[in-house]
Amino acid sequence: MIIIAGLGNPGSKYQGNRHNIGFMAVDAIQRLAGFAPWSKKFKAEISEGEIGGEKVLLMKPQTFMNLSGEAVGEAMRFYKLTPANIVTIYDELDLPPGRARIKTGGGHGGHNGVKSLDAHCGKEYRRLRLGIGHPGSKEQVHNHVLGDFAKSDQVWLAPLLDALADNAGMLVKGEDSQLMNKLALAVGVKSEPEDGKPAKAAKPPKDVAAAAGAQNPVKPPKPAAKSHIHQARGGARPNLPTSGPMAEMLKKMFGNKND
Repeated sequence: MIIIAGLGNPGSKYQGNRHNIGFMAVDAIQRLAGFAPWSKKFKAEISEGEIGGEKVLLMKPQTFMNLSGEAVGEAMRFYKLTPANIVTIYDELDLPPGRARIKTGGGHGGHNGVKSLDAHCGKEYRRLRLGIGHPGSKEQVHNHVLGDFAKSDQVWLAPLLDALADNAGMLVKGEDSQLMNKLALAVGVKSEPEDGKPAKAAKPPKDVAAAAGAQNPVKPPKPAAKSHIHQARGGARPNLPTSGPMAEMLKKMFGNKND
């Protein structure tokens, strides 16, 4: 069994907030065929269903963001699960809007909902972070995260949530690289690595890398010169010797034909 917990704040007042993108994500998944209507249990709204043959419990904690771990931890203990059976979805200030990254474990990055999950569930659960962008200064953060998405955000928000629901099987199976590619394609950005670290540049060939620190840079090889035989077969004929060993060899190779 897998628990997929979206983080957010309950109530219509917060429904469209950037901070509630986790709720929006599990709402999109819940609309898939086979999921039960939302009901209340574990201090949360829950919906049970199945994805790719795996039983899935969707959760929207109703404890408010700062106490999200109480609800998820209660469900985890009830079903005798471990943090490895939990996926949480939440907003990330430090990612541009529409970007997504996923990893297991790590720090909370100042996110109070994640702090609560760490305290109640342990840290080794999978974290799908959905970028909402940073407002530019610390003083603006509160109003930014508790502000509603703008109409212009729908250009990337709706495709992102739809792609997440359409590819929820990858989330359940732990096919994180493939999922990141699907989400990136949906919003038209380059995919992000699973571990949240900058992607490493491709390594150059060994011979080039070895010479990279040399005083003289490596020059690309010159095109190979055409052999005498190749030149003789086409184009203007070069000045060939008429006597001596070379002349005898060429006569044997090409004969004594006239042009």
